[in-house]
Amino acid sequence: MLRVEVLLAAVLVATASWAAPKNPTAPTHEPERPWARGVSQEDQQAALKLFAEGNALLKDSVFVQAAAKYREALKHWDHPAIHYNLVLALLNLDQPVEVHQHLEAAMKYGPAPLDADKFEQARAYKILIEKQLARIVVTCEVEGANVVMDGRPLFVAPGRYEGLVRAGPHTIVATREGYLTNETSPNLVSGKTTTIDLQLYTSESLTQYRRRWAVWMPWTVVAAGAAVAAGGAVLHQQARESFATYDQSINTCGGCYPGDDVRAALQRGNSQQTLALVGYAVGGAAIAAGATLVYFNRLEPYQVRPEDLQVNPEVTVVPMVGPHEGGVFATVRF
Repeated sequence: MLRVEVLLAAVLVATASWAAPKNPTAPTHEPERPWARGVSQEDQQAALKLFAEGNALLKDSVFVQAAAKYREALKHWDHPAIHYNLVLALLNLDQPVEVHQHLEAAMKYGPAPLDADKFEQARAYKILIEKQLARIVVTCEVEGANVVMDGRPLFVAPGRYEGLVRAGPHTIVATREGYLTNETSPNLVSGKTTTIDLQLYTSESLTQYRRRWAVWMPWTVVAAGAAVAAGGAVLHQQARESFATYDQSINTCGGCYPGDDVRAALQRGNSQQTLALVGYAVGGAAIAAGATLVYFNRLEPYQVRPEDLQVNPEVTVVPMVGPHEGGVFATVRF
């Protein structure tokens, strides 16, 4: 930007002598010319008077008042020469966007309403000014949304805005009742076009749900605990059967001293009962742990960012040309 500002300063110095001419360029009175068509003599005279007043102020470097005079003159007569002199005033007021607008108006009919030198000078100004500007395209399809850029209203959606702005950071905001505000601050690059599509979302649309783990994980713990507890129950039943065998053997022999096979039944029953109790304890603990995991694994809401909902596939197209064939190769990345 520094280089552009230095070039503009050089242009202003080079044209300072024109800004205070003895015979300032004035709008022509020839009604057959397109810039004079439909303009009454009264309006032409009023415009010429204001134009001359603006030139006098421009000569004295009173740029704000000079610009005001030129704007008033344009209300009477939309003449390229008035636009051109307004450009000279605005260049000193650092208004690049408005300068560009009036340069286009000054050059609308070619060099005829100015002269060749001033037309070429306007063309040079335009090239320099465009190096300070960026083009932006803003769209929004949410009906009723208010779209504002740098505090200036652009449109009420659905709508589209396209225009030139000063290169650099800008703030664009879209609002609508019942929706979350969408604010973006792009850094616009001079000479480039930036397209921004503003989306608005409700709080509900940005709310999604997730679990800590996969659904099957805590239920697997519960199932494993139940299986271990069931195994304990089987062992418990076997222990009862072993104890019953022992008791029956003692009763049969009338209270005799048990032999090895009878004592084995008792020992087996004790071991089975111990393992059953361990199975109950371990299985119960696993079931409790699994139930706790099931509770903590319930769906929990969380907010996502608007950009997370926007999927912009990247498409790469490469031409394929051969001696006997032709076509394109496309790659899409999501």
